[in-house]
Amino acid sequence: MKAKYNFNINFIIYQLGLILIAEAFFMIFPIIVGLYYKEAVVDKVVLSMEITLVIGLILFFTTKSKTVKDYGKRESFLLVSLAWILMSFFGAIPFILSNKIPNVIDAYFESMSGFTTTGSSILTDIEAMPKCLLFWRSETHWIGGLGIVVLFVALFPFLKTKRIYLFNAEASVVVEQKTMPKIIDLARNLWIFYMIITAIETALLMFGGMNLYESLCHTFGTVGTGGFSTRNASIGAFSPYIQYVITIFMILAGVNFALYIQLLKRKFSNVYKNDELRAYLSIILLSGAVITAVLLIKGTYSHFEEAFRAAYFQVASIITATGYATADYMKWPPAAIIIIVLLMFIGGSAGSTSGGIKVIRHVIFFKTFGRFLKKQVHQELIAPIYYNRRRVDEEVIQGVLLFIITYVGIVFIATVVLIYMGVDIESAFGSTLTTIGGIGPGLGITGPAGNFSQLPYMAKFVLIFLMLIGRLEIFTFFVIFTKSFRKG
Repeated sequence: MKAKYNFNINFIIYQLGLILIAEAFFMIFPIIVGLYYKEAVVDKVVLSMEITLVIGLILFFTTKSKTVKDYGKRESFLLVSLAWILMSFFGAIPFILSNKIPNVIDAYFESMSGFTTTGSSILTDIEAMPKCLLFWRSETHWIGGLGIVVLFVALFPFLKTKRIYLFNAEASVVVEQKTMPKIIDLARNLWIFYMIITAIETALLMFGGMNLYESLCHTFGTVGTGGFSTRNASIGAFSPYIQYVITIFMILAGVNFALYIQLLKRKFSNVYKNDELRAYLSIILLSGAVITAVLLIKGTYSHFEEAFRAAYFQVASIITATGYATADYMKWPPAAIIIIVLLMFIGGSAGSTSGGIKVIRHVIFFKTFGRFLKKQVHQELIAPIYYNRRRVDEEVIQGVLLFIITYVGIVFIATVVLIYMGVDIESAFGSTLTTIGGIGPGLGITGPAGNFSQLPYMAKFVLIFLMLIGRLEIFTFFVIFTKSFRKG
């Protein structure tokens, strides 16, 4: 079959140029930090910004006159995939030029982990790093949280009605076709709220004794659910007040941001009756309560408040895929570790900055499972699945089940690959699960008290790939290799 239109490669190059220009702009802020603290490596960040800006301008101006603004799903899928690969590559340049992470694979691992908001790190001594590089490292979380492509949807009106393709390819929530005229408003509102919640948390952290630099770094890691800290002990280095503030904002960041827009519009019923939100909060409350009880019963903590704070902090950090830590959960009783691992599979809400499978898919899965059991007794039963009082199409249900099966299958295959490369079973499973879910710390040597520096370089390359496809919700990346994608 002949394609309806030619593949618009100029549009993709043009947009990638704009994205690199935007990335260069964001590098101004770590330069300011470096100048303020009079760090010698700031000139390397300046050079990195110049390289990124020049390449971006070249891509932009060489295709500007050739670019046809018409594009479809194919261009959207490819653009989003290439955007994350390219952003992470140029985001690694400051680490390489400064010679603080001289190995290209390690630098790319750190950069991809930042932009995909994974939070896994190869750094063994975080506090020895220059502040400007740590600021850039944390800032990549904030940029990648909602996604720079969603930012473009919000800013550039020339994307017109096809912007829904870009939005759906980038965001972790599918928007219905009838909402297309409102996509640009939704994207703008999401980013406005994103900036507001960033400002609020920064102010609260400063109130708790953090300086502006550390407040911004940890806010970026919280609202972006990334988890990069400026301290070797992560959030464990700070006061209980700081830990509680970050716990609350991690939970808030794991909620579908569209629900906050509903709150602003005073549509309280839509928020209260949201199936995913109720399940998400219920999982957090129940998991935290059980782990608190386990920690007290087993004597891990002697005081209720300490056990309560540690339990709920780690539950919030893991389910939202933030990855901050206040304790080494690998030293907790087995029952608590099992709950932590299960939370790694769950993830936060669709439409949030969190990672993982997402609660909405689990809700639909269990409703489908319940229907299956009912049909074993009443085979003629017609029982449609409802989500938020609306009937779910069977095609959507199939997509959810396929995603979960694919997700688990990739975790299994990647774990086997890492074991073959010489990684122990516990670390291989934990590394795979945490990178595809965008969580940060894993199990074994990659747990909260360790890092990813000891893994073989090829293993790190596999994990980089898992970070990418996990951030792109798997299918967005794999679709570009299909025959139908090539034919149009």
